Amino acid sequence: MVSAKLSSCVAVAAAAVASVSTTSDPAHAAGFRIPFFSSSPSPSPSAPDQASDDKTDPPPSDEPNKSGFDPESLERAAKALRKINSSPYAKQVFDVMRKQEQTRLAEIDAEKIHYELIQAQQDIDRTRKIAEEQRNLIQEQAQRQAQVQRYEDELARKRMQTDHEAQRHHNVELVKLQEESSVRKEQARRATEEQVQSQQRQTERERAEIERETIRVKAMAEAEARAHEAKLTEDHKRRMLFERMQGERDKWLAAINTTFSHIEGGLRLLLTDRDKLIMTVGGATALAAGVYTTREGAKVTWGYINRILGQPSLIRESSMAKFPGSRIVSQAKNKVLNFSTSAGVGTSVGNQNGLGNVILHPSLKRRIEHLARATSNTKAHQAPFRNMLFYGPPGTGKTMVAREIARKSGLDYAMMTGGDVAPLGPQAVTKIHDIFDWAKKSRKGLLLFIDEADAFLCERNSIHMSEAQRSALNALLFRTGDQSRDIVLVLATNRPGDLDSAITDRIDEAIEFPLPGEEERLKLLKLYLDKYLHDDNSSSKGGFLLKKQPQKITIKDISEDVLRDAAKQTEGFSGREIAKLMASVQAAVYGRPDCILDSQLFKEIVDYKVVEHYQRLKLAAEGGLPDPM
Repeated sequence: MVSAKLSSCVAVAAAAVASVSTTSDPAHAAGFRIPFFSSSPSPSPSAPDQASDDKTDPPPSDEPNKSGFDPESLERAAKALRKINSSPYAKQVFDVMRKQEQTRLAEIDAEKIHYELIQAQQDIDRTRKIAEEQRNLIQEQAQRQAQVQRYEDELARKRMQTDHEAQRHHNVELVKLQEESSVRKEQARRATEEQVQSQQRQTERERAEIERETIRVKAMAEAEARAHEAKLTEDHKRRMLFERMQGERDKWLAAINTTFSHIEGGLRLLLTDRDKLIMTVGGATALAAGVYTTREGAKVTWGYINRILGQPSLIRESSMAKFPGSRIVSQAKNKVLNFSTSAGVGTSVGNQNGLGNVILHPSLKRRIEHLARATSNTKAHQAPFRNMLFYGPPGTGKTMVAREIARKSGLDYAMMTGGDVAPLGPQAVTKIHDIFDWAKKSRKGLLLFIDEADAFLCERNSIHMSEAQRSALNALLFRTGDQSRDIVLVLATNRPGDLDSAITDRIDEAIEFPLPGEEERLKLLKLYLDKYLHDDNSSSKGGFLLKKQPQKITIKDISEDVLRDAAKQTEGFSGREIAKLMASVQAAVYGRPDCILDSQLFKEIVDYKVVEHYQRLKLAAEGGLPDPM
């Protein structure tokens, strides 16, 4: 019952509001159909009351209000509100009305949002359609441009093909012209070359004829000159030899007579007058001086006689017998000279089986010993000897090794220097031939050592080589063209690259002598320490009675470590520089009043020599001095 009344009140109120709204705003009512309630109102029992009330109301006017306002609707609404207010459910009615109004507003907002979404979708569709049209338009334009581009490319390709075809035809024509020009030039060049070659051949033939004639004339002149010179030299030598021998005999007879007369007179004076004792002592002194002078004069005389008897003047040192009996005299002389140097004799005896005082790297030493044995076996089997080349910095033992090879292989030894050939001029050829003729006199075989070989065996194309040097080189090449059973040729040089190619072709063994390593420098320091400082203490044994005895050298604090440090400091030193270093140490010791060598003095001298060595290297690099090594 209560709910029915409440519903009727709400319906009345809604009808009143609707009427008011319709009357007040017919345009709004016609444009938007917005319901007040979510469901249609149910028929209420108050309808008859409403009908009765309507009956009491005056009838509406048939003519509407000219202003569009309906006062009856307003009255009905006012009645409905009064009825609602008088109803005990007014509050609930108003709450329901408020909720209905909120629901209506929410529905209106939802419809508004729906319409807005529909409008946005329409805008999106319109925009998409416009974009699709623009994309289609752009694609059509791109297709048209691509067609235009393809057409232009086709035209350009055809034009380039046409140009290339024209260029190809032009290039073919140019190549054909160039080939024709090249053929003509080649024909002209061949003709010119044939003409030049024919002229060269003619010139070579004429030059060969001239050279043969010149060589023949020169050979005849040289043969005549050698024969004449040999004849004159032989006569002169024989005459000089007889004169020397006669002079020596007269001198020796006069010396013996004078000596015996002085001895006889001295003895008589000594027996008759004791006051002449001083005269006797003076005579003995004069006799000693005479013996010394005679011995030295005999050395000079025998040396001169030896040169006269056949040793070539270019040979500076030789172990060959100069004349019959000279080997016995030489052995006796060596025994006399070595009598006062027993330490030196002990050293030489102790080194008979090794390489003497030559300190080399073990691998190089083994190779040298192998060469010495091979040379000895070659001599024993009468096979041809092998020529050798020793190259390396100065002072590394090349000359000493050559002597030791000759000694161990049982050959005679002879040494010459390449620098002695150039001053001889035209006579150099004769002297070279004399050396090889003289070498054949050796019954053992001769090891000919040529030091500084690059001085006259340099490349023949050098502009600094004189005609005489070139002739001397040709003479040496002529005498060494075949393998010899008489001579072992050993060349030593610091510049192997300067040697003539024909000389290097004669070489069978090329051995490099490098600077000594640390162990070799240590051995050299010990060797020369014994030689210069230990052996000097014992070298004063014997000799003349009146000779001043040197002061004995005392060595202190020179241990193995000191020598090893010195060996490390002297890196880059050659064997000769180490020998000079120890000679400087000896001189410094002799400069002291007590002649004592200690580690401090030794280190000072080593430091000084090391600085001097590097200064010389610097000056040599700058061109101020030659290489000191």
